[in-house]
Amino acid sequence: MRTVAVANQKGGVGKTTTAVNLATALAATGARVLLVDLDPQGNASTGFGLARAERTPSAYELLGGTATLEEAMRETLVPGLFLVPATQALAGAEVELVGEAGAAARLKAALGERQGFDWCFIDCPPSLGLLTLNALTAADRLLIPLQAEFYALEGLAQLLGTVEQVKARGNPRLRLMGVVLTMYDGRNNLSEQVAADVRAALGAQVFATMVPRNVRLSEAPSHGLPALLHDLKCAGSQAYLALAREVAASS
Repeated sequence: MRTVAVANQKGGVGKTTTAVNLATALAATGARVLLVDLDPQGNASTGFGLARAERTPSAYELLGGTATLEEAMRETLVPGLFLVPATQALAGAEVELVGEAGAAARLKAALGERQGFDWCFIDCPPSLGLLTLNALTAADRLLIPLQAEFYALEGLAQLLGTVEQVKARGNPRLRLMGVVLTMYDGRNNLSEQVAADVRAALGAQVFATMVPRNVRLSEAPSHGLPALLHDLKCAGSQAYLALAREVAASS
């Protein structure tokens, strides 16, 4: 069982798109995959067409201990892929759990009962708050989507510093699986320069696959579908299939 936190405290970097489509691509290979939506915005849940009225029990109840993993997870339209949805109630979980013993390990404890999965992906909120700390404490790998734009590396040191703190405070197995460049535009000199700068800074920790800016990736959630089901042949879907092969090889 490989548990991957998909995290970046910057919003709008393709984090949820990466979590949804990478999970879908790996499930398509025959793997059994669990995706935990830990973002109160619930975008990963929307990306699988799950109506808000159908999202309880959710990750909020899972963290609170009022629902088991078996009760909270749903089958998706992708065979072998299960989803723990998110509701806006998660936004209050950070306040409710602050000060409680073991608050950062709630998700780890809740996922401890999981069985029969090859992969678990945790879609984190765009912050380094308690929800993200729960994801990092539960995970053994961290995947960072990084937008190919001017401020790409801004805040990355802070995220990696948080990882070191989590490792020191009880999760020594956590490691950086890799950084994936998203929203890449090969026609744009800035994108090329940013990609070169990121690779110069992080070397082999950056995946070879770069996810391009792609209209089909952007419109897929409005149809309640992962991009791989919305348009398998589009450049975005093909990039996530390639990324899935890299991720599987790096595991």
